[in-house]
Amino acid sequence: IALLKAGISFREVVEKAWPIPDEFMSNRYTCLMHGVGLADEYPSLKHRIDHNIKGYDGYLEEGMTICVESMIASDGGREGVKLEEQVLITKDGTKTLSSYDFEEDWL
Repeated sequence: IALLKAGISFREVVEKAWPIPDEFMSNRYTCLMHGVGLADEYPSLKHRIDHNIKGYDGYLEEGMTICVESMIASDGGREGVKLEEQVLITKDGTKTLSSYDFEEDWL
């Protein structure tokens, strides 16, 4: 979330995003982040491994609302963790819109 701000390209976000370790790659979520709507709305920023095939370029714009996704589940594992934060893109960064507390002891 710290690298998000108006004017950054989708490709730059994808390239600078935390790389998913190999053991979790097969159970990754479909995207790093997406717009708000009934499905993974525009823009849908794909993981680095998927960007050249399924991704597209563009820029985050001031006023966009983005859902930042994180999902970790090991290959063959029975459990996983999926987190999502909703943020407003500003010229200087983001404003968090999610209102729930992050419970580190759940990890």
